[in-house]
Order: sequence, then C-alpha cells, then structure tokens
Amino acid sequence: MESSVTGGEDSGGNISLSVKFSGRTIPITNLSPDSTIKDLKSLLQPLTNVLPRGQKLICKGKLLVDGMTLKESEVANGSRIMLMASQGLHQGDGPILKQAPTRPISRANNANTLGKEKTEVSVDKNRLDRWKATGVIGLRDYNLRAIPDEVWACGASARVIELSNNAIPVVPAKIGCLSSLQKLFLSANDILDNSINWEALVSLKLLTVLSLDQNHLTTLPPAFGLLTSLRQFHVANNKLSSLPNEIGLLTKLEVLKVNNNRISTMPTCIGDCIGLIEIDVSSNLLSELPETFGNLHNLKRERERERERERERERESFLCFDMEL
Repeated sequence: MESSVTGGEDSGGNISLSVKFSGRTIPITNLSPDSTIKDLKSLLQPLTNVLPRGQKLICKGKLLVDGMTLKESEVANGSRIMLMASQGLHQGDGPILKQAPTRPISRANNANTLGKEKTEVSVDKNRLDRWKATGVIGLRDYNLRAIPDEVWACGASARVIELSNNAIPVVPAKIGCLSSLQKLFLSANDILDNSINWEALVSLKLLTVLSLDQNHLTTLPPAFGLLTSLRQFHVANNKLSSLPNEIGLLTKLEVLKVNNNRISTMPTCIGDCIGLIEIDVSSNLLSELPETFGNLHNLKRERERERERERERERESFLCFDMEL
C-alpha cells in the first residue's frame, strides 16, 4: 500500500488533493507527504471557517487521525477527502475574515419601506397603561433616535423591552429605574462602547436576557461580570476583539452568542460558566479554544444529542459520497 502512495506523488514529491465540503470542492496543493492530518486541518480552517477540532476528514471510508502523516494515512496525490464539520460550536457561516461582518442589516432601507422616517413614537395614555399592565414594551422597527421618556415612566412595571432595529445610540442612566426588567432587546441599533451606562445596567438584578447584536461594540467592561442573573447574552455581529475575564462570574449563563466578531482568544475562565448549554463563537479569528471548555458539562450533554444527529447526517453523506465516486 505504501508504494501506491509514493507512486501517487507529483514529480516534486509533493501531494495535491481535493476536499469536498458543503457542496463544493476545495483544492489543496503542494503538501509534503510528511505533513500531518493536523497540518491539513489548519490549512482548511480559513477556507471553511471550521476549527481543526471541529473537522472530521474521511478518505476512502477511513477517518483520518491528527497525529498521522499523509503518507502514513495512505493519502496519495489526487486523493479526494470529505470534510464533516461539527455543528453549532465550531462551524460558522463563511470564511474567517480580518474584516468580520458587523452590520448586515441596513436600517436605511427599513426607513424607506416605512415611507417616512420616524424619530419618535406617539404614546397615548391607553398605550402607556397597557405597557404598565402587561410589563411588555414593544418598540421594534420604529427607527427611534432615543428611548422614549414613556419607557422610563413605566418604572418597576416593565419586565420586557423590545427596542431592536432602531437607531438608538445611547443607553442612559435612566435604565436603572426599571428595577423589575428581565429581558432587554437592543439589537441592530447604533450603540458604541461608551454609550452604555454599565453602572445603571448592572443594577438590574433580575435581568436574564440581554441582546446587543449588530451594534458597534469593540469591548465589554469588567462590570459586565456583575450581571450575575444573566441566562442569555447575545452580542453577535459587533467588533469585539476579546471577552472580559469577568465573564467567568456568570455561572447562570446558558446561552452565549458572540459569533461574527474579531475575537482571537477566549478567556480560560469561560470554563467557570458552568450553566452554559449553547455557545456560538463562529466567524471570529479563533485558532483554538481553551482546555477549560471541558468543564462545560451541560454543553457536553447537549453536544451528545447533536452528535447523534451528526451520525445520521454522516451516514447519509457517506452514501452520497460513494455514489459520486
């Protein structure tokens, strides 16, 4: 079998192969026969946005092992390899870019759709009374330039506030007066690092869901770790380069969505977030995840269920791949 591998090398002794992934074929050229499978996975990461630990490479029906070389794995010149990617935790939506996408939704178009740009909303007494009675304030897609005063008038009655897809630039200190607030949705606005009053925000001891997707955030302050009741945190499609070490204080956190940022390393204290069930770090600049991910046992149980679903998809993919060969 070894002679067939040697005979398959090109005239320069190197190997060229193709990798089939997600309906397309990726050519890889000029590999040394002594390159390891781990080396190949590292080459594939920027082309597929799948971290090496999330890749399963299959050649001739055999799963390739990281520590073995191409020659030892009987991968010859012209070989065709299938890449199976783990779902959710490692796989993203596209190649990792230095300029990570941050604002895919254009609210200017939404304003045109509305016909007339609205910078404030008319709140009559009946509507205000309804907000106070239900505790739910819905102001999505109003193209607001500021949070209306009537929201603050709800005080401790407010439990859920939906302010997504507006043009709000500031989260003021008044947010602290909403002492019963449990869920705050501020996705797709114009919020910058210094425009959130974090001192007031972290005073909301009942806050369990915070969504800041699609804004202009580049950093999160240490005070973020004081939101100890938080169960879901969504901050995808921003410009974050890192997460604060204080995130480890969020032991009740169950869902963390930080995809489509510019994060290059994850803090080791992420392993202290023992309540995590779901995490999405895709489309960042990560090359590896910290070993403390092994502490996230709830995440492992969720992934066991996902693995069973993956096995079903793999069996179907094997059949399709064999038919193509």
